[in-house]
Amino acid sequence: MTLNRLSVYLRCLRRLQVEGVSRISSNELAQRFHLSSSQIRKDLAAFGEFGIRGVGYEVNALANHLRTLLGLDRTHRVVVLGAGNLGTALSQFPGLQQEAFRIVGLFDISPDKIGKTIGGYLVRPLDQLHQVVVETEARLGILTVPAQVAQESYDLLADAGITAVLNFAPAQIKPRRGTSLRSVDIRVILEELAHHAVSQSLEG
Repeated sequence: MTLNRLSVYLRCLRRLQVEGVSRISSNELAQRFHLSSSQIRKDLAAFGEFGIRGVGYEVNALANHLRTLLGLDRTHRVVVLGAGNLGTALSQFPGLQQEAFRIVGLFDISPDKIGKTIGGYLVRPLDQLHQVVVETEARLGILTVPAQVAQESYDLLADAGITAVLNFAPAQIKPRRGTSLRSVDIRVILEELAHHAVSQSLEG
């Protein structure tokens, strides 16, 4: 998926910025970060002319262009449903505390957690979800809830006005129009890797 690759290119460009590199060719970018130079050129050409033939890409300018294309030139407010181990870890994840993303609410149904501060965030009850979404204009939601309540939790986010949800619950959720859904099931990924590991060992 092209957008996924743009995110990879942006991460590479950020590293080049830290190193003080001001210009780089697609071939050099590919070699340094184990990418495909032809794929880089094809992907970037789909969104405009960013480089100069024989000269390469201006790192800062290209990074800014990619940030805009990915919608990272603005702040995206995020709410998290589920203040368990994963929800706590995500609330402390640097990528959700800087740049384009900012957590504005952490929610749970457990009386033992509501009212406590976890990862620097006050854990709120679900009946405050809609209010927080409206007041903060949050549009992104993250689910770190048990599988049995994943669908109803997704529906709560959709009803509150969230338009995109990242789901970590190990459950199949039926998406609704107007609220996109992306699921990350760590167990499924590990099972795929286990299959590849076994296949490679048999081939060897």
